[in-house]
Amino acid sequence: MTDKATQIAALLAPTVESLGVELLGVEYLPAAGNAVLRIYIDVPAAEAAAGADGAEPRSVSIEDCEAVSREVSAQLDVEDPISSNYTLEVSSPGIDRPLFALEHYRRLIGETVKVALKLPQEGRRRLQGRIDAVEGEQVVFTVEAATFTVPFSNIDKGRLVPDWAALGLAPSKGEPQGAPAKGRPKNKSSKAKPSKKK
Repeated sequence: MTDKATQIAALLAPTVESLGVELLGVEYLPAAGNAVLRIYIDVPAAEAAAGADGAEPRSVSIEDCEAVSREVSAQLDVEDPISSNYTLEVSSPGIDRPLFALEHYRRLIGETVKVALKLPQEGRRRLQGRIDAVEGEQVVFTVEAATFTVPFSNIDKGRLVPDWAALGLAPSKGEPQGAPAKGRPKNKSSKAKPSKKK
């Protein structure tokens, strides 16, 4: 996250958590005329998994997004961390979830992700590969059958690459390519009205 996004995340995390969800991360996208402040929320890990009593796992709902949007919007109006006009968006992470913290990479060991780097490494600014390990402050990937180690401090952005076949949203190996594809699920999200700065 950028310095501004990190500042805003620290400011808003207690408010978001008071509503029974977690602040996964914040994206602040400055633009001439109207910036975008995008907040990703998720359910606590314990509630995301099925309970021992067989209860259904919980996921972020539209109602969660709307509640967070209302509370966060009111807090931002008071704290005023952004001086320009901006649009607030509150969203669930979706299946191509963004990765903001080192712990997010640790939880996804064995999964494939796309990563953008702040500074080039071995001639690369972007990579797609499997997370093999998190060692201290470094993330170890397998990229095109080679090991590629990246300091977490050099990761600008990361996202999970969904396994569409495993999700039943693309033909698996051996299936005819003409098989009908199901619609891909979208993130649950709520947009607030643009904030007007005088």
